Amino acid sequence: MRVRLEVPATSANLGPGYDSYGLALDIVDTLSLTVHDAAVDPHRCVEVTGEGAEVLPRDGSHLIMRIIGEVLDSEFPAVAAELRPRLSLECDNRIPHSRGLGSSAAAVVAGIGLAAELGAWSTGVELSRDRILEIATAVEGHPDNAAPAIFGGLTVSLSEPVKSWQVPVRTIEAVTVLVPSFRLDTEVARGLIPAGIDHAIAADNSARAGLLVHGMSNDSQVLYEATRDQLHQEFRRGAYPESMALVDALRADGLPAVVSGAGPTVLVLAEAVPDALVAEGFVAQRTAIDLGGYRVSREI
Repeated sequence: MRVRLEVPATSANLGPGYDSYGLALDIVDTLSLTVHDAAVDPHRCVEVTGEGAEVLPRDGSHLIMRIIGEVLDSEFPAVAAELRPRLSLECDNRIPHSRGLGSSAAAVVAGIGLAAELGAWSTGVELSRDRILEIATAVEGHPDNAAPAIFGGLTVSLSEPVKSWQVPVRTIEAVTVLVPSFRLDTEVARGLIPAGIDHAIAADNSARAGLLVHGMSNDSQVLYEATRDQLHQEFRRGAYPESMALVDALRADGLPAVVSGAGPTVLVLAEAVPDALVAEGFVAQRTAIDLGGYRVSREI
C-alpha cells in the first residue's frame, strides 16, 4: 500500500495576527509513504529530493518518520508495532527551510496526515482534521502554521482551547513571497520578543487584525493599514535587517508587506511587486492561495 500526500507552505502572523493568523500558499511538499510486505532497512528508509536533500536524515530520525511513528503509537496502538518496521518514505521538498514559510509545520502535518491514513486503512478509524490540528499544535506549540496547512486558505486559530476557523478569502487570489538566500532559526526569532506589551500597542494590533479579516474578505484597499504590526516585527529587526529594510521599502511604495512568520521571507498581499523594489539577495515568487489544505490519496 502507498499513500501520497501534498502539504502546502504557510505564512503565519500576516502582520498583526501574531501566533494566530495563517495563510496557506500553493508551494507544496509531496510525500509518498510505502507499506512494504517485510521490514525495511531502518537506516535507509527515507529518500529526499529538493530542499534539504543534502542535510536531512535518511533514517527513522527524519521528522516526518518520527511523527508517523508517534501518531501510530498514540492513536492506533493495535497496529503500530506491525506497521512501523515496514515503512519507507519519499520526500520531494519545495518549501524553503528556515525561511518563515512553515516548513516545520508542513512536515508535522504531513506526518500526522500520513499516519492518519495508515490508521484508517488498517483499523477503519479516521482522525478528524480538528484532531490532527490538536496533535500538530502539541508538537509545534501553537497552531498558526499548522491550521492553514490542514484546512487551507486564511485561518484564525486559538491555542487554548485548540481551535481554528477559516476566513473566506474573496479579495485576492495570489500573493508574492520574496525569499532570501539566508535563513533564520525560529527559536532565535521568538526569543527576541519581550514578555510584556504596552496596552496601546495591543489595542492597535487587535484593531488591525480585525481589519485584516475585512480586507481579505471584502475590501483589499484596507490591506495596507491592516498589515501594520507592532507586536513582533520591530523587536526582531536586528535579526533580519535586510528583510525589515525590504518591508520598509515596499510599504513606502504603498504595498501591504510583512515579514512571513518568524522570517526572514517577506510576504506581500498583492499579486506582483515591481522588479525595482526586489532587494538584492531576494527572489520574488507569485503564488496562489491554497484553499484546501493538505491532500492525501491512497494506492492499494
